Amino acid sequence: MLTRRRHRIWKPIPLYLSEMAPAKVRGAVNQLFQLTTTLGIFIANFVNNATEKHPKGWRLSLGLATIPALLMFVGGLFLPETPNSLVEQGRLEEGRKVLERVRGTTKVEAEFQDLIEASEAAKAIKHPFRNLLKRKNRPQLVIGALGIPAFQQLTGMNSVLFYAPVIFQSLGFGSAAALWSSTITTGSLVLGALISMALVDKLGRRAFFLEAGFEMICCMVAVAVTLALNFGQGVALSKGIGIFLVVIISLFVLAFGRSWGPLGWLVPSEIFPLETRSAGQSMVVCVNMLFTALIAQCFLVSLCHLRYGIFLVFGGFILIMTLFIYFLLPETKQVPIEEIHLLWQNHWFWKRYCDHDDQLQQVERKLEQV
Repeated sequence: MLTRRRHRIWKPIPLYLSEMAPAKVRGAVNQLFQLTTTLGIFIANFVNNATEKHPKGWRLSLGLATIPALLMFVGGLFLPETPNSLVEQGRLEEGRKVLERVRGTTKVEAEFQDLIEASEAAKAIKHPFRNLLKRKNRPQLVIGALGIPAFQQLTGMNSVLFYAPVIFQSLGFGSAAALWSSTITTGSLVLGALISMALVDKLGRRAFFLEAGFEMICCMVAVAVTLALNFGQGVALSKGIGIFLVVIISLFVLAFGRSWGPLGWLVPSEIFPLETRSAGQSMVVCVNMLFTALIAQCFLVSLCHLRYGIFLVFGGFILIMTLFIYFLLPETKQVPIEEIHLLWQNHWFWKRYCDHDDQLQQVERKLEQV
């Protein structure tokens, strides 16, 4: 789902939503993307279940996917440009009108001035990708462009979703039961997105990352221990153990659905300055898709060789991810998107990069005066 920006640059919907939303509800508005995505997965599971026994079931399933695609295409024709993008194009009056309309008030002078200042800084940047590699943009590069999109896939979530029917079938469920078990897990994703939308702007991003990270680690360890004790003995798993595994995996999906799922798109869309925002978001998508393909290709082979150990590997990754968030990510809730850069200047680790950049600017100004 993409929308057009100046110079025919395309940017993902999470960034569009973050630029359009007021700071105090930016998290909830941005996560409409995650909610609609998970709802689509949930409905697709019901479609697959309904068409499973039809002679042309897979054709019907694929054909019905054209309906939401058509709705997105038609709806996209009526989307306005974001105020940020309009200001960047020099269409100041139009940008101000859009900003007033989406904020519901004419008192937008302070925010509009921030957009103009950010746009002036952005126009001085001729090579956004090269600028993203500069020292002053190190926090955004490490956290937003590389860390979060890679870690989002290293949770193992997509592996669980991609191969849920295969996993449940290998645990003793029939083919139909496996599909319905997969439907239950995707339903947990929808519930998780709703919880996150309701609370993320009150409790903050870090709270969801850290709490859900601990829960996901516990779930992965529980699955690994259960399979280590009961699977691979040449006998089918009991009904009770099967239900227990479905519940644990659903709890894992629920934790992901309110943390790394929606926040994996929300936080990167918030933290890039305007001059590197398109380049940064492009890297987010690229890294995310790269790790999606990597995990998808490696999961089944790893499951065959490591068996229950693959869940311990994912649990280890989640522990590293949780520590990464705890030490390196400042809280961004209700901070205006053009003022996020101030957080790095007050962060215990990242401020050294900001201080270094400020010192360089001071030296450059002195040399210009001389």
